Amino acid sequence: MTVTGQRATEPQPNPVQMASGRGVPMSLIALLTLAACGDRMTGDILPGGIPARTNLHEASGLPPASVRTVARRDFGWRVIYQPSAAPPNAESQAAVALCGLERRAPLRIVQQPRIDPFADPGARIFDIHCA
Repeated sequence: MTVTGQRATEPQPNPVQMASGRGVPMSLIALLTLAACGDRMTGDILPGGIPARTNLHEASGLPPASVRTVARRDFGWRVIYQPSAAPPNAESQAAVALCGLERRAPLRIVQQPRIDPFADPGARIFDIHCA
């Protein structure tokens, strides 16, 4: 069978419809565009000048199996750890390491009571105040 005559041109898809229809959602395109503009986020640095990307569990100097949580607080640092998996001087070692991130000396270490002792049996909480 032979077809003669002019062939109709196919309508070209709208690039905006393509981006939101099959490919990348328009909201993602808008987010990436906005993220590329403007100043860097100010939350990249923790109080004390520590980069937010710092692995605080590793920076504490405690064995990975013993550290549960390391958090920067207004007063200094709060550490939750498992003493059975830590060296005997774990608290002072962590205080020196964490205050050292801020180029300060440890001032005092304060033991905190456990609110829920069954959440992580045997774990201890202590606060580190830096000078």
